[in-house]
Amino acid sequence: MQKPATDKRLIGVVIPVGALRSSSGMGVGEFPDLVNFAQVCKKMKLGLIQILPVNDTGSESSPYFSLTAFGLHPLYLRIEDLDEFMTADASIKKRIKDAREKFDKNVRFSHYLVLKEKLEITQEIFNSHKTEIIKSAESGKLSKWIKNNQWVRQYAVYRRLKEANGGKSWKEWEAFNSVIASDIDALWNNKKLLDQHIFWVWLQEALDAQFSKAAEEIAKAGIILEGDLPILMNDDSCDVWANPDIFIQDLSAGAPPDMYSPDGQNWGFPIYNWEAQEKNNYLWWRERLRTAEKYYSAYRIDHVLGFFRIWASSRRDYSSTLGHFVPYTPVTLGDLKKLGFDKGKIRWSSRPHIPTGEVYDALRSNWKSAFTEEEISAAAEKIFSKILVRIENEELWLFNRKIKGEKDIEKAGIHPASLGYLYKKWKDRLFLEYEKGKFFPVWYYRDSWAYRTLSDGEKSSLEELFAKRSKKSEKIWAQQGLKLLSVLAESSDMLPCAEDLGAVPACVPKVLSKLKILGLRVIRWFRHWDREGQPYIPFDEYPQLSVCTPAVHDSSTVRQWWESEADQRQFSGFIGVPSLPSKYNPGSAKIILSKAASARSRFRVFQIQDLLHLSNKWYTKDPAQERINVPGSVNDFNWTYRLPAEIDEIAKDKDLITAVRELSRISPVRKKR
Repeated sequence: MQKPATDKRLIGVVIPVGALRSSSGMGVGEFPDLVNFAQVCKKMKLGLIQILPVNDTGSESSPYFSLTAFGLHPLYLRIEDLDEFMTADASIKKRIKDAREKFDKNVRFSHYLVLKEKLEITQEIFNSHKTEIIKSAESGKLSKWIKNNQWVRQYAVYRRLKEANGGKSWKEWEAFNSVIASDIDALWNNKKLLDQHIFWVWLQEALDAQFSKAAEEIAKAGIILEGDLPILMNDDSCDVWANPDIFIQDLSAGAPPDMYSPDGQNWGFPIYNWEAQEKNNYLWWRERLRTAEKYYSAYRIDHVLGFFRIWASSRRDYSSTLGHFVPYTPVTLGDLKKLGFDKGKIRWSSRPHIPTGEVYDALRSNWKSAFTEEEISAAAEKIFSKILVRIENEELWLFNRKIKGEKDIEKAGIHPASLGYLYKKWKDRLFLEYEKGKFFPVWYYRDSWAYRTLSDGEKSSLEELFAKRSKKSEKIWAQQGLKLLSVLAESSDMLPCAEDLGAVPACVPKVLSKLKILGLRVIRWFRHWDREGQPYIPFDEYPQLSVCTPAVHDSSTVRQWWESEADQRQFSGFIGVPSLPSKYNPGSAKIILSKAASARSRFRVFQIQDLLHLSNKWYTKDPAQERINVPGSVNDFNWTYRLPAEIDEIAKDKDLITAVRELSRISPVRKKR
């Protein structure tokens, strides 16, 4: 696809493909539905459609837990558009009809059930046409597609093995849980497994054809299609399984603690081995972008901060409180010795110290009063013998060397009543020694027992050292970010848009600006957090190289935010409309979205739910039901949002069409002098 001009201001919409509704779908949005949706967007004068990731995630509903960086999700396949469906027998056609009637009633779609039904039906169709499909894979149309999409060989072998192992992670497979290229080739060339491999290839070719056709129609409508490329890969993915050398698997990526996640976020994804990737000129990333470019004109780089530095924690921990930035200029033993830290003080600062009495107190406070002192003593002795080691004759204990994280504490078989206390003590340190002789100040180091015992002079010296290390690290982050993002920028004609939320180092916006990559500005979070009252940043101060949005897939909608979360008085004052009602309505929506549309940002993008609120017809009773995802929760609700009506029905709403059109006419607010 051709890269869109970065100087053209556009209004856009964000929608998950699965959210689309049509009379042709089977309880979930499908790639062909994008064509009709684009026509509605054209009527609305929208210039951009942004979708969430559409890679295969298997039975996992989150689009950010993909099994492959290349293969598309069978969930979005329209079975009736398959060539082989033309000759399908009546039983298959009836099964599709029955499935459609069953699933289309649901307000939200069932990822697991719809996918299961689709895979069963497509397997039945494949079996009926196996001979000609395999022939095509050996010397026909499918053969040419395989040649042009070499990734599909690894994917098909991986998918077949995953099915054979009951859907388990490859790390739990009894065989082939560690492979090299020749192992994968041997499995691919095994004639006994040919039909099982070709089934997955055939599905991917059909998905590619349907998505490519939809992307072409969107381009013809004059609309930019923006994809979403998560920076990180699922631990249980074909890519990590087949290319272990380009990942560091003993560390888990995530985010440091913040006001919403006091224990940080541990995503469970491996981090990249950039040194290994550099040796083959980042081939995996280049191929990934070339594949995405078949469909998209622009792409969202999820968690772009990860290209500069990633927050990584041990696989042995549940939380990421004891994470550290990779890369980072460490505090060394030499640094600490210069500050007067001897061996004992370094141990005091980097290994939690636990008083004997605290263990008993923790058990008493967490146990019911019915427990006797003898039972408490027995539980305490188990803790001392299983996971702690005494410091000589002192009433102080350290975690023994076998304990490497919170998971080890849990597995020790101690009473659950003590776990909360021990997890807290595990994090109670000033430094994390993440490699021998390399130290990182933990996120809550000022709250640690060790830090509180230091003199004011020692604290001052440490803070000065930390500032120096952070400054030096930021130079490394800037260099790495510029190098890696330059590779992405030169590898594709797509326009990159970065998701740069979180604790953003000063180097990030500078590098993004230099490479003309659009950053993300979420109105509710784009504020002067260090000023009194934490005022919102005016729309005339939004960078031109940015995407402005009032809500994202991980947040509440504007309606829910306004009614349940916002400081209405402060925000009303900010936009200069003090009379906004406390109950959200189309009038409120028009005012707030119009103000967002006036931002100086190149793209002003809105979730489909927020645009629908411009009309009275599409309000659900409970605004919480309109969310796409609630971070930190795992359930059947997340990622299963559907439009409240079919696309064709929404297209008839003239009030909605007119209201959205008006957003596209809004000029950017002039910067105050």
